[in-house]
Amino acid sequence: MTHALTPSLNLPNTPVLITGGASGIGYACAQALAAVGRPVAIWDINGDRAAEAAKNIHADFGVATHAEAIDLRELAGYSDSIDKTRKALGPIGGLVHAAGIVDQASVDGITEESWAAGIDTHLRPLAILVRDLLPDFSAQPHSAVVAITSINATLGNAVNPIYSAAKGGMLSLVRSMADRLAHDGIRINSVSPGQILTPMMQPAVDHLPDGYFEKRILLERLGAPEEIGRVVRFLLSTEASYLTAAEIVVDGGNISSQRG
Repeated sequence: MTHALTPSLNLPNTPVLITGGASGIGYACAQALAAVGRPVAIWDINGDRAAEAAKNIHADFGVATHAEAIDLRELAGYSDSIDKTRKALGPIGGLVHAAGIVDQASVDGITEESWAAGIDTHLRPLAILVRDLLPDFSAQPHSAVVAITSINATLGNAVNPIYSAAKGGMLSLVRSMADRLAHDGIRINSVSPGQILTPMMQPAVDHLPDGYFEKRILLERLGAPEEIGRVVRFLLSTEASYLTAAEIVVDGGNISSQRG
């Protein structure tokens, strides 16, 4: 069946909701999806930045966009933001959970507040958003979800234990939800980036010696957000129709490296 080999990165053409979509990996995912014609909803804690991102993507790619200012730590705002997104773009057929924060105080500096902030930004929204969007996903053929996790879920890291624990929880949650979602034909996967040069990463790069991260990476360079966006786009498309419950590591060969 040769038609099965026809490229389909643009299918389905349903709207995709992207948390943390105004910058970094989230914005790159929005651009990649818009480039193949998929409408995108940009959710971000910074409303002005979300609006600007949505405006720019619409101008660059001509797709329908929508912006929502939302703090994912506040569950009360989810329902209203979903309703507004749905009214603007129609039923949602994809989700990318890319919003994130990073703790840097090690285990000695964990507080109740920092623990709650990390878990309630990374782990809890994935479960709640999938739950709340399940009617949309079930009604849209080929719906899919991608969770942006991290190689820190696998590698030990003394600096940010909350981030690492939350990302590890996301990996387990993806595998668990995949079992349930498959009954409705919905796929869910995770993408674990390595060292990607984003605004979140930039302060560490500026602070540490030149080549600190690159020396361990087999490809000997930091990744670009667009390199994550292209993988996410694939996973949300019918090109990845038989992929679910998977973790795709995009790290330039960091985890497998024995360089030091």
